[in-house]
Amino acid sequence: MKNTQVAIIGGGPCGLGAARRLNDLGFSDWVLLEKNSHVGGLAASFIDDKDFTWDLGGHVMFSHYKVFDDLMQSLFPENGWQHHQRESWIQICNRFIPYPIQNNIRLLPEDKLIDCLIGILRVLAQPNTAVPRLFSEWAMQSFGKGIYDLFMQPYNEKVWAWPLSEMGCKWVGERVSKVNIGRLLEHIYANRDDVSWGPNNTFMFPSHGGTGAIWKKTASSLPQDKLFLSTYVTRIDLDRHIVYLNDGQELMYEKLVSTVPITILSCLCGVESSMKSLQELKHSSTHVIGVGLSGKPSEELSRKCWMYFPENNVPFYRVTHFSHYSPYNVPMPETQWSLMAEISESAYKPAIAPTSQNIIQKTIDGFIDAQLISRQDTILSKWYCRIEHSYPTPTPNRDDIVSSANDYFESQSVYSRGRFGSWKYEVANMDHSFMQGYEVIDFLVNGTKEMTYFHPETVNSLKFK
Repeated sequence: MKNTQVAIIGGGPCGLGAARRLNDLGFSDWVLLEKNSHVGGLAASFIDDKDFTWDLGGHVMFSHYKVFDDLMQSLFPENGWQHHQRESWIQICNRFIPYPIQNNIRLLPEDKLIDCLIGILRVLAQPNTAVPRLFSEWAMQSFGKGIYDLFMQPYNEKVWAWPLSEMGCKWVGERVSKVNIGRLLEHIYANRDDVSWGPNNTFMFPSHGGTGAIWKKTASSLPQDKLFLSTYVTRIDLDRHIVYLNDGQELMYEKLVSTVPITILSCLCGVESSMKSLQELKHSSTHVIGVGLSGKPSEELSRKCWMYFPENNVPFYRVTHFSHYSPYNVPMPETQWSLMAEISESAYKPAIAPTSQNIIQKTIDGFIDAQLISRQDTILSKWYCRIEHSYPTPTPNRDDIVSSANDYFESQSVYSRGRFGSWKYEVANMDHSFMQGYEVIDFLVNGTKEMTYFHPETVNSLKFK
């Protein structure tokens, strides 16, 4: 490992997407460097000491790309997938309401329903034509004060761990359902739930091995002598095109694809002092807590895929019914089940407890308070992981900062891509990240324009394949 035409840093979906495309093109002069002993990055999975399987958050498999779909089908036989009709719910006002709330306000208490409906009608009757710059402005203009105060503001601050007034709104796109007043009134009149919104209203999940099985399979389809695990970069010399590694080796490259956070990339390259604007980028961290249980979930919970929790009576913003994704996420499917919670943290929103043990206990207490489990339920397993870089916060100045930094890096033959390499949450799902790596190789080899990195709005239009 002394020189290569293309070096890839990171073995998550983006890095593996780049490696896969190089291999498919018959390009043999490349290496992939991954600091962990496993691949998958933020989409890895783990088996705890009680044989329960856990993901690093609530991932689901859906796609905007035929290329990605074809790869997934090639990696697993048809019976290797669990297929789901999404059931996502919000626990609010002491009840569960189907997500998104703006389509299902009929289920709110009467006073809350009236507040939300009045807010929506006022927005429609007197629309604010100013172009919103902040997420807080966009949400108020889109839904009115009722929904903003009840759900949009508390939930989004709970998950993003930053004020909505410090976030931009260009990222929203398909991520948030807009109000269709005709559809809303029809459902209120017909007393009918609206649960079919969104690009992930159906999704797949691996039968065995969690989400991480996807990326283990992807890595196993590549030449193994080009994958270097437990190998991390200590420094990058941009002038000499040399990557310095933890084992003392030096790797010369012609092109470098980096999937590490662009803030960290600047430090590895020794240019952080000349890229001080990168320090303005914000991110949040996530505590992931898995709880394995004996028995079976309640009838009300049994078909739910995941649940949102906007209120402050519990610490988590989302809980995934993880054994519902696949019965094989637990060692004994007939007599065991599992829940997985996520709690956010940032410089604005500190950790809820000083130790992992306290965080786990507060999560279990929250499960009981939310009536997801009872005090009589037998807990078999407790699993915990903290993810430092979890959500890339879409601040209003993000695009200018990242674009300026990447212009410089690309002038030095370095291409920063992926969830935190691009810092673009709107194209940070697994399929997006994989395709960022795939497309940057197409650009380097064939000069093909990168759609995902440069045109998120087109990729997310659902008509794009």
